[in-house]
Parts: sequence; structure tokens; C-alpha cells
Amino acid sequence: MTTLQIALIGFGCISLYLAMAWLDSKKQWKLIDWFNGETSNPFISDKVAQAQATISDKDAEIAELKERIQILEKIVTEPAYELNKKINSL
Repeated sequence: MTTLQIALIGFGCISLYLAMAWLDSKKQWKLIDWFNGETSNPFISDKVAQAQATISDKDAEIAELKERIQILEKIVTEPAYELNKKINSL
């Protein structure tokens, strides 16, 4: 193989990869995942997985907010907090 052929093959591989990356970003075809063996069909958008991810994100956020509310309730119901509030109001 000549140097020109090796350079053309390398340029072709890079061009193919960039084209797949562009199609992935514009059309959500998942071609790169398909070539890596991470998905079964590159032309089906995985809306179910996206919905599950958003649901799990929301569940995590709700749990985090519940923890914050519990901490705030503990702070507000402490007798020291009420005493500080009365002192500050004077």
C-alpha cells in the first residue's frame, strides 16, 4: 500500500465517523452506538428509555426535596429556634 492509499483510507474513516456523529445529533439515529454494539436498531429513537430516565430523575429530586423538608421541620420545631425568634423580635 502506498502512503496515498493509507492517507485516503484514514481520511475516509474519519469522514465516515464525523458523518455518523452528525446524523446522531440531528436525527437521533444512534449509528455510533450501533457500530459499538450498544443498541439493536439505530433508526428507532429510544423514547421509552428517555421517559424512564426523566421519571427516575424526578423521583430522585422528589426524594431530595422530602429530605430537605424534614430537615427544615426539625429546625423549625426545635425549642432553640423559637427562643432565637423571640429574642430577635425584641
